[in-house]
Amino acid sequence: MATQSLLQDAAFHQNENGGLYTRDGSVDINGNPVLKSETGNWRACPFILGNECCERLAFYGIALNLVTYLTKKLHEGNVSAARNVTTWQGTCYLTPLIGAVLADAYWGRYWTIATFSIIYFMGMCTLTLSASVPAFKPPECVGSVCPPATPAQYAIFFFGLYLIALGTGGIKPCVSSFGADQFDDTDPKERVKKGSFFNWFYFSINIGALISSTLIVWIQENAGWGLGFFIPAVFMGIAIASFFFGTPLYRFQKPGGSSLTRMCQILVAAFHKWNLSVPDDSTLLYETPDKSSAIEGSRKLLHTDELRCLDKAAVVSDTESKTGDYSNAWRLCTVTQVEELKILIRMFPIWATGIVFSVVYAQATLFVEQGMVMDTSIGSFRIPPASLSLFDIISVILWVPVYDRILVPIARRLTGNERGFSKLQRIGIGLFLSVLGMSAAAIVEFKRLQLARDFGLVDEAVAVPLSIFWQIPQYFILGAAEIFTFIGHLEFFYDQSPDAMRSLCSALSLLTTAMVLDRKSVKSRKKAK
Repeated sequence: MATQSLLQDAAFHQNENGGLYTRDGSVDINGNPVLKSETGNWRACPFILGNECCERLAFYGIALNLVTYLTKKLHEGNVSAARNVTTWQGTCYLTPLIGAVLADAYWGRYWTIATFSIIYFMGMCTLTLSASVPAFKPPECVGSVCPPATPAQYAIFFFGLYLIALGTGGIKPCVSSFGADQFDDTDPKERVKKGSFFNWFYFSINIGALISSTLIVWIQENAGWGLGFFIPAVFMGIAIASFFFGTPLYRFQKPGGSSLTRMCQILVAAFHKWNLSVPDDSTLLYETPDKSSAIEGSRKLLHTDELRCLDKAAVVSDTESKTGDYSNAWRLCTVTQVEELKILIRMFPIWATGIVFSVVYAQATLFVEQGMVMDTSIGSFRIPPASLSLFDIISVILWVPVYDRILVPIARRLTGNERGFSKLQRIGIGLFLSVLGMSAAAIVEFKRLQLARDFGLVDEAVAVPLSIFWQIPQYFILGAAEIFTFIGHLEFFYDQSPDAMRSLCSALSLLTTAMVLDRKSVKSRKKAK
């Protein structure tokens, strides 16, 4: 199923260990071939990882405590505030499709990130002004009387908020793919390093989330919302600067035109030729005669035997053969174009496993409710039950270096796989760990209920004498499951996707992670309260 095994570019198979220039089609910002020794690889990645860490810090600095701001400062009711936050979060995970289409089809990943980052920063600045300028926010409550925000004040606040949704969605499907673009997958050494990049990319996300869910939330609650929004805005500015500083070192992939249009062309062409039979000899199917693909920035793909009904789009009809006119893309498509759609269809079962994992993972919101009826005291100090969700983030931060530096080398010797585990093995291990994590939670709950029965507290909303720290193992196991499953998904969707559809496939993978990130936001909002 691997896309790499389908690549027909001769350079992919020859001279793997040599060559001054990359052979994956990458160029510099001016469109010239790039030297391996001067561009990409780990020398370019710190700028991308720094950008991601600061951007995630900025995003979570707004998202994690947004309900609190809406209720305490804009004086909304709990239901209205929750609805507004949910709508905004949904928008944040819909706009990646916009960024993905623009990146793959027209602008390329670099210019898409650059453009939407500026929009993002404008939204952060607008939000900071709305929280800092007295005229842009309602007066403070006097006793129990809380003046509502005016329509103009709402307009300014939500204008900034939805600029952020557009900005973060525009860059979200592009950053991980752009980072992976810095490694030439025709070079075996760089191919191994690319697998490591996804680990540290996810590590950067969680570093930003950890700082936001602790320091930024505390500043907002204790030092003021103006400063609490200003700091994330500053970090977004740092993210943009970090990204632009690395420009001379980056490798760029050319945009390949609209993938949605190409998919529609295949379906239309196959429908028009439904009565034609697909030849047994795949070389009779239409393909461009030269080595380069008809799709800009994409390598040719070899024909596969699955989903032969789509091959009808590449069947050359008698009329086309007689006239020699192969120019109508809505009647005749190349084999590479058809294989793109086949790859996308074959990805959906793996995409579905991400949905299943996210659904299971989202049940971890029950951990907070479980912790509320456990002993949360350490001496005279009481721990907010939702604060233990930080152990999930800490677990990820600890597991990434363990996986990358210890587990992968051991697995590489045992399996012979250059990345230690195949991508599907990695996802499967993550699914198994999620079962262990929920099993650990079930054991704690079984013990809690046993104590509740012993003390006659089953029907009472009071804590049982069982320390909340017994929840730590389940959080740590689920953090390990994230390392395997979600990073495995990131790597899978990049590696298996066609060259000209990588941002779009990354956007699809985000639809599964959306539920997990929303879960973290919910727990952090409870903690803020």
